[in-house]
Amino acid sequence: MKILVLSHRFYPDVGGIEVNTEVLSAAFHSYGHHVRLLTWTKEKGNKTFPFEVVRNPHHYDLLREHSWADIVFENNLCLRLSWPRIFIKRPSVVALRTWISRADGQIAWQDRVKVKWLEHSSAVIAVSNAIRKKCWNNAVVIGNPYRSDLFKIMVATKKRPCDFVFVGRLVSDKGADLAISAFQKFLEMRLKLVKPVNGPCLTIIGDGPELESLKSLVKEASLQQHVHFEGILDGLDLVNCLNQHRFQLVPSVWEEPFGNVALEGMACGLIPIVSSGGGLPDAVGAAGLVFESGNVDSLAALMNQIYDDGIAQNRIEKKAKEHLKNHNPKIVAAKYLNVFRTALNK
Repeated sequence: MKILVLSHRFYPDVGGIEVNTEVLSAAFHSYGHHVRLLTWTKEKGNKTFPFEVVRNPHHYDLLREHSWADIVFENNLCLRLSWPRIFIKRPSVVALRTWISRADGQIAWQDRVKVKWLEHSSAVIAVSNAIRKKCWNNAVVIGNPYRSDLFKIMVATKKRPCDFVFVGRLVSDKGADLAISAFQKFLEMRLKLVKPVNGPCLTIIGDGPELESLKSLVKEASLQQHVHFEGILDGLDLVNCLNQHRFQLVPSVWEEPFGNVALEGMACGLIPIVSSGGGLPDAVGAAGLVFESGNVDSLAALMNQIYDDGIAQNRIEKKAKEHLKNHNPKIVAAKYLNVFRTALNK
């Protein structure tokens, strides 16, 4: 197949959609398909790709590439790149990777236009059941892939020196403050059980506008000896740091459409503890723990419950291996290709 991939942003821009676009496009290519990618991102960066990338296309480029394609794949809705299919009839598949709404959840005229656009698509893929239920009930649910070539267990040992880790942008939506407050309650529970925890046991990876207020929260709670701010990490530095921890906290207050960060942590051998909102429960399946979104007590209780339960930890780790197989890029790409073939046959 000649697959035209549309992605509003792409490498070297950093983000979940950008990463998923790269991973899926490379996997389509590895299956022997011809892939071209259209994006508005002008910068090229240092990385090369096995497929052609057309950056900041003109109207002529858009028409030419749509004419070339057997099938058009919108990796999240991007009407400014996909409008030529009004005139050039090609089967089209749209992957919904986030909510069709404004940041505050309101439905604006732009969102209504996007819904109308979906009505004229050959097929719609949702990255989680949460997205399907809220945005497009007839969508095929295919969970995101993760970068299996990067995120992995580096040293097969259970003697990890650190306990909990949070990875994410330090903004209120991601819930880093909730992670710190729950960690404080966790320590209080341990002390009541005469099971103190020694050393820095919570690592915060990331940066953002909430950094200073989070440091103040740690100081006010007298947790400086237990909570460590690592800053921004990526690539092997991030993987190596994750491999030093046992549990991952993903306490997003905002309803995440999926939650690749939990998959990446799981691949590094961590047990994810995620909030119940949005697609995070889909992201971890039976290979993680889910607490009531926004509830500090619920999170702290789960942290305390799993901390010493070796049997439960072993059970979850075994389920993680099977869960990760379903999110391997080749497996996920094969599911997408099946949807593409069905669209072509129509």
